[in-house]
Amino acid sequence: MSAKPPVFHTLGCRLNAYETEAMREMTTEAGLSGLVIVNTCAVTSEAVRKARQDIRRLRRQNPDATLVVTGCAAQTEPETFAAMPEVDRVIGNTEKMQAATWANMAADLIGETERVQVDDIMSVTETAGHLIDGFGTRARAYVQVQNGCDHRCTFCIIPFGRGNSRSVPAGVVVDQIKRLVDRGYNEVVLTGVDLTSWGSDLPGAPRLGDLVMRILRLVPDLARLRISSIDSIEADENLMAAIATEPRLMPHLHLSLQHGDDLILKRMKRRHLRDDAIAFCEEARRLRPDIVFGADIIAGFPTETEVAFGNSLKLVDDCGLTWLHVFPYSPRPGTPAARMPQVGGAAIKDRAARLRDIGAAAVAAHLATQQGKTHRILMENPRMGRTEQFTEVDFSTDQPEGAIITAQITGHAGARLTA
Repeated sequence: MSAKPPVFHTLGCRLNAYETEAMREMTTEAGLSGLVIVNTCAVTSEAVRKARQDIRRLRRQNPDATLVVTGCAAQTEPETFAAMPEVDRVIGNTEKMQAATWANMAADLIGETERVQVDDIMSVTETAGHLIDGFGTRARAYVQVQNGCDHRCTFCIIPFGRGNSRSVPAGVVVDQIKRLVDRGYNEVVLTGVDLTSWGSDLPGAPRLGDLVMRILRLVPDLARLRISSIDSIEADENLMAAIATEPRLMPHLHLSLQHGDDLILKRMKRRHLRDDAIAFCEEARRLRPDIVFGADIIAGFPTETEVAFGNSLKLVDDCGLTWLHVFPYSPRPGTPAARMPQVGGAAIKDRAARLRDIGAAAVAAHLATQQGKTHRILMENPRMGRTEQFTEVDFSTDQPEGAIITAQITGHAGARLTA
């Protein structure tokens, strides 16, 4: 075994990236070397295909390494990766977050430990206790407060990769954020798989809004708190109150909307309808006029007609969405949607492209309204920062990394503002 430190390759969501950092700490503590660790995503069939492709490439580039596959795709279909000749170990989503997994591997890399370590994630009742102090940029840190999902959307395999919803207790979250602020972080982002379900498994069933209010009250030196993707139908009263009254809660929400047509939403087994999404955006904008929305939208869901797709296009304007995350639908084996009448591949590709065009126009419209405005910008590197609405801003001169700079917007180039 060489002394080369572990190499990590991360696919998928921000939570996966967070967990990669935790694994980096644990493998370092275990004194491991000569590993290539692929942290996979299972959100679409394309994501699994890309994981297999990347594994083959990484094996060619690292012929002597011990190649470990983990993450959601490893959890949902371990046999797929165990059958690949390039793969030495397959580790589940729970096991990857346990220091003992990596310590045991260090004790015997020859192969005494089990080659496939993937247990039933539905039996997991607690979040992993491994919290990392500082991930993202030197300016922004991410804190995982929740994992798993109790909902069963017909297109989604993620609950089977992440398990049921589990919450990190509020006191643990607050303590970690205090440490991050003490280390100089000006912004903390709360992240999870189904963030608005936070607290449902904790004593007294607190809500996400309660956690947000508690953080802002107990960590007065935290300059900016941001929440990542939420399910708008689960937004509670305290969360809406925080949006209205707490300037340190950033005016940017990424919404899990998925579609703009009621029949498709029902077939997706979503818990909201089109009018619910519009009403939420209108109310949040009334409470916080400068708020900006992003959203996930799926193009080409089974049975989607051109009329139904048109309702997704119109939703962008009706909700006033700015940042679109467009997913061309691909069937996941084992999900109900995979058994529904499928839309043709060419139509899916065309609709995704049209949605992205609408999204690009929405971004351009947002950027155009910012010229001349003054923003507080968190610098991620000496020449680029983000506004409170998460819009990127380019500077022509160096600024202090990690600082919050007040600057006037002079224009825009591409998808970024200039100052």
